[in-house]
Amino acid sequence: MALHILLKIVPGTGCPGEAQSLLEKFGGGPRPRVVLYACACERGYIGVVLDVFHSYGDYPKLPDRSQQERDPYYSWDHSNLRRNYGEPLHWDFDMFLRTRVDTTPTVLPWHTMRNYFLGFVGFMFFMFGLGAMYPSYQPVGPKQYPYSNLYLETSGDPNQEVPEVKHYEI
Repeated sequence: MALHILLKIVPGTGCPGEAQSLLEKFGGGPRPRVVLYACACERGYIGVVLDVFHSYGDYPKLPDRSQQERDPYYSWDHSNLRRNYGEPLHWDFDMFLRTRVDTTPTVLPWHTMRNYFLGFVGFMFFMFGLGAMYPSYQPVGPKQYPYSNLYLETSGDPNQEVPEVKHYEI
């Protein structure tokens, strides 16, 4: 059923456009009567599908480009959406807003970005391994406590003389 809808019979005989005049001049057998084959005759191979099949009824098939890709310096009627008054909306307009999918081509190819990312991850693993093998800490002195190193608070004998603690030498 769907095949019959897709393959509509073309009224008249011959291919559309210039291919029809070529067929009239040079013959070439029976003329195609199916839309897909008529286009294939015009293009030179079978498998071309008309834009009619890619549209949404009588609504135009607009390119799948996000609003982010449009010129930011153009004087748009609605600058936030980057569109003008009366301009047709894309069928999936809500998907191509500036806050959604960005179809702008990237500055670098994907394999270059992948190599940079893998290089960064590899360098970080190398540095973590080097830090684990050779730990480095800030030099610190012994902890200094008041009252002769908290002699009484650390179970020191109050009847004995408190040993003097020097934390520095001059």
